Formats: sequence, structure tokens, C-alpha cells
Amino acid sequence: MGHTASPSLRRTMRHHDGMGVELPSCYFASPLGFTDDGVRLLHDRYLPALRRVVTPVNPWDLTRPEELSAAATPGDLRELRREMGRRNAEAIEKSALLVAYLEGQELDSGTVAEIGYASALGKRCFGIRSDQRQIGETEARINLQVEYFITRSGGDIVDTLDELLTALERTVVDLCGAVEGVVDASGARMRLDV
Repeated sequence: MGHTASPSLRRTMRHHDGMGVELPSCYFASPLGFTDDGVRLLHDRYLPALRRVVTPVNPWDLTRPEELSAAATPGDLRELRREMGRRNAEAIEKSALLVAYLEGQELDSGTVAEIGYASALGKRCFGIRSDQRQIGETEARINLQVEYFITRSGGDIVDTLDELLTALERTVVDLCGAVEGVVDASGARMRLDV
């Protein structure tokens, strides 16, 4: 929590007509904020990589640590948890895409709920899962319903971060009609291989 991106990091793509097109927002659903190692993985690997092709929305940044500290009673904490759920739902509603971290023997229930919600809203969803253990039904990569929501949305489940970035790049070009690549706020070109 507390690693909100600066507005100066806003990125655009050059549209075929030369005009800038803002990169679509992408909600990153994951349980990574629950542990110190997960937070490091989130901030050192996933968010920087996603910033190359989308504007990531990190739900762990939507609640400040001071808010958690201030929730002194069980009733306060219950109200804060409801507010956190509302903020996450609103962030999904405002995002164009969703990426889900699907590692582990069991999928995180909150991440799964976010996939279902985003899919129901018509958001394109993607999952990343390098864990080769089968956790779903026979012939399903993960739980068949979660896999269905992702593929129904037009997304896919990929094995690597590079595959995810490639899928997102293609989706961004599809959504924005942009062809000339990604640029940062200063106008410096960033690579977009499609």
C-alpha cells in the first residue's frame, strides 16, 4: 500500500493520426499485498512490467495504512472492509482490463471474485499462471468457471510475464487503434512490439 503512481507517469500511445491516446487502465487482481514478499514481487516485478503497456490499477494502493490503523474497534474495521470492497469494485468498473495473478495450489478467493465481477461487466480479463500443477477439473487449467470467465471475456491465461505483456500489447492496439508505440509523459518512445 502507499505506492500510488505519479500523474506524470501517465502514458499514451501515438494513434495512426499522430494524436496521443491514453493507455487503458488495467486492474491487477492479486493476493500479493498480504505478505512482505508479495508486496516486493508486486512492486519490483509486476507493476513495472505492466506500466510498459497499460496503466496499472493496484487495489492495494486504494487504502492507506493510516486508515487501517485508525479502525480501532471491530465495528470500525468492518465498515472499513466494506469501504475497501466498494473501492475495489469501483476501480474494476473504471478499468478497461483486468489481469489476475493465479499462482498457487488454490486460487485466492478475492482474486476469483474480482475476475467474475470484471467479466460480468464486460471487461477483458487475463490470468498469469506459471504453476504447472493442475488445480481445476480435468482438461481445465484452473477452476473451470474461472477459466470460462477469462476466456469468455476475450482474454486468456498465460504462462509467463512476457506472454502476458504480448497479449496486453495486442489488446491495447485493438482497443486504442494505436500503431506507433507507447510514449511516456515527456514524449520519449517506449517499445511496443505487436
